[in-house]
Amino acid sequence: MGRAWQLGTCQLDFFMPERFGLVYTTADDTEERPVIIHRAVTGSTERFLGILIENCGGDFPFWLAPEQARVLPIADRHAESAESVAGLLRAAGVRAKADVRSESVGKRIRDGELQKVPYLLIVGDREQEAGAVAVRSRAAGDEGSVPIDELVARLRAEAEAE
Repeated sequence: MGRAWQLGTCQLDFFMPERFGLVYTTADDTEERPVIIHRAVTGSTERFLGILIENCGGDFPFWLAPEQARVLPIADRHAESAESVAGLLRAAGVRAKADVRSESVGKRIRDGELQKVPYLLIVGDREQEAGAVAVRSRAAGDEGSVPIDELVARLRAEAEAE
């Protein structure tokens, strides 16, 4: 958005010591008003997340994406395979789920794209028979059919590399 941001801050506060009537005794036995130095740690965390979301446009890097992969069955008869693939990915440490809603596969793909899921994995008859999934990644687009074991190893390595 072309604007500057401020993150963590250390602030000198002259007002609050006066408001609370704070004083200290110096070495020559006179009273002085202190200056309070405080940091905005919680606010800086919130600002950092805001900057990250804005900078990425919600398209988080793979390691940070809340949902890293979504498995989409083409028809109801592929739902069990989709759940199985999602389970294998979760067991490998990938944040994955199966979208077995009764919406059209095109709508579910669009939903995954709008929600910026890094990998959409489609399971149909050919994929189910071959023990594979059709991979659609945000970075590379349609990648074709990939064996499930190869995909699990690839996504696990991608998560660990970042």
